Parts: sequence; C-alpha cells; structure tokens
Amino acid sequence: MKIFLNGYMGSGKSLIGKMLSDSMGYPYVDMDDQIEIMEGTSIHEIFQKKGELYFRKLENDILKDILASNSDMIISLGGGTPCYGNNFELIKADSENITVYLKASVEQLTQRLFLEKVHRPVISHLDTKEQLEEFIRKHLFERAYYYNQSKIIVDVDHATPTMILEKIKAKLD
Repeated sequence: MKIFLNGYMGSGKSLIGKMLSDSMGYPYVDMDDQIEIMEGTSIHEIFQKKGELYFRKLENDILKDILASNSDMIISLGGGTPCYGNNFELIKADSENITVYLKASVEQLTQRLFLEKVHRPVISHLDTKEQLEEFIRKHLFERAYYYNQSKIIVDVDHATPTMILEKIKAKLD
C-alpha cells in the first residue's frame, strides 16, 4: 500500500507523513526532498535557475519511480504535484494507492506560510499577508478539483498533528 499525502504547501504533509511512517512502520518519501537530493540543490534554486517546467518534469519522473516500486510507503507530494500533467491520474490508476488530502483553510495557510515564505519559491515574492492570502485563495480554487478527488479528506484546522494522525488512521481501517 502506498499512501500519498497531498494538499497545499503548509498543510503539514511532511510532518504528518513522517508521523504516519513512524506509526505504521512504512518507509517515508518526501517528493521535494527527493528532488533536492537528485539535483544537489534546493527547490528554490531549481525554480530560479531552471524554472518551474523543469521542476515539474523532475517531479513527474520521481513519481513514476515511486509508483513502479513494489514497496509499501508513505509519500508527501509537493503542493502542486497532483495538479500537473497526469500525476494524479497515475496515482489513482492503482486502486491500492490511497490519497489523503490535508485540508487547511486559506486563513490557516496564510498564517503558517507568511513566516516561512522566504523558503517557498512560489510565494517568496509576496510582501504582505493580504497578497499572500489572495494568492493562496486563487491557488486553492484552482487546485481544489484535484485535492478533493482524494480517498480521504482530513480537515487540519485547529487540530494537533496527533489528532490529524489519528483521523487518518481511523479512515484507513
């Protein structure tokens, strides 16, 4: 079984992915970490020097490698991974794969991301919380179509990581 965590940046995919991995004893893969290891540089640098299209191609290649593996694992997708190319269709093609949408509100995401936006290439240029909120609202609207196709949807607002983990595990049974 492969469990794919998806949702907007800042929704907690990496933290929850590690916790779920520890809890279930499955190996953990963070797509962004894999890309950084493969390229030997940060996501920010990849976006700056080679562009988003290059990044999305790497993302698709790594996803195909993960899907070809026979191992059980927990995978944290990048926020845009399910929305580009045929990525989400590839994931859903195997009925054994489980997709989990960590659903956070625009307000919650704005709070979380404003403090760390310098490390996020897609939003690093936004100067105010208002600009960031507008950007997130637009992006979430565009991406909701993909995120909402997940087998499991967990609202992460006002929930501790442990509560989120328990909600996911309850829905896996």
